[in-house]
Amino acid sequence: MSEKIKQPELANHDSSVLDLAFIMDCTGSMGSYIDNARNSIKMIVEEIISLEKSDVKLALIEYRDNPPQDTTFETRVHDFTASIKQMKNWLEECQAQGGGDEPECVAEALHAALKLSWRENATKICILISDAPPHGINCPGDSFPNGSPNGIDPIQSVIKLAEKSITLYSIGCEPALIPYKEFFSSLAYRTGGQYIPLTNANLLAKVIIGGAVEEISLEKLMIEVQDEVEKKNREGVVDEKLLSEAVESRLKSERVTTNQILLNNSNIEKASDSAIVYSKINDLKEMRKNFKPSFENNAVFNACTSDDLASFSIAPARKMKIEYSVGRSDVSYAQSERLVQKALNRSKK
Repeated sequence: MSEKIKQPELANHDSSVLDLAFIMDCTGSMGSYIDNARNSIKMIVEEIISLEKSDVKLALIEYRDNPPQDTTFETRVHDFTASIKQMKNWLEECQAQGGGDEPECVAEALHAALKLSWRENATKICILISDAPPHGINCPGDSFPNGSPNGIDPIQSVIKLAEKSITLYSIGCEPALIPYKEFFSSLAYRTGGQYIPLTNANLLAKVIIGGAVEEISLEKLMIEVQDEVEKKNREGVVDEKLLSEAVESRLKSERVTTNQILLNNSNIEKASDSAIVYSKINDLKEMRKNFKPSFENNAVFNACTSDDLASFSIAPARKMKIEYSVGRSDVSYAQSERLVQKALNRSKK
């Protein structure tokens, strides 16, 4: 018999239904993250349900690299299930091995997410867990410098995710992903999601719980946010900063509070101005012209050649204590920015 978590009776709003898809790099450097997800999945779902009374389904997309860099598989897709046992079995079969050059099949994995059986009325979240970039964004030693050999554009896939109201959370396994942080942050921002840094695999469960709970909380506000955005549009306001300020002002005036994922009891760093600019780019070719990995700004990488980079994929946590938690407080400006992105994406349907 499949092990299922007892699901709550559904509330009247869509946010009570959660489709949570894990997109996981399964190359050789990711073993500790896969182990943590496998060992924590039951606790993750139970805690989300206890906090938000949600009906949860889970999916898993594994990815490695394109041949000839890796000949095992590019992606392996497991569609949504309500069975925790089934999800654990998938993760048991998910082994960290292979991978060739530094970039991986991120493009193929994001494209595969579009084909999952998302429920129309669900809060839809993709959790992308990675320590390497996709092909085609100026990574040293990239075997496919123009992008996926299958012709798949990861930015186009993210645009389609956003149009389907699927929110992308990009969990960056640092320090390996630091040079590409702005790129991954831009992908998440495009969907109304966020980039979350991770330096210790043991923190993965808390990050997933915090992100899911925050997104469910924000989903409850979308009707009001869309109303405010449409109102401002009719008044001729289209600037996204002004729209974000208007949404924040309205929600704070109504004393609205939300669940928020916290890092050491503070809000997660908001998307940078450069990440927001990158989020407006519509294809990989244009991104390649504008985005350069920021190796020069990271002391960890200063003495490294491109062949050294993979060795940093699993790193000990920084000396400072790092804790993720969930708090409840007034809507932040960063959340208002993301809510506006969601509203604009949904207006394009």
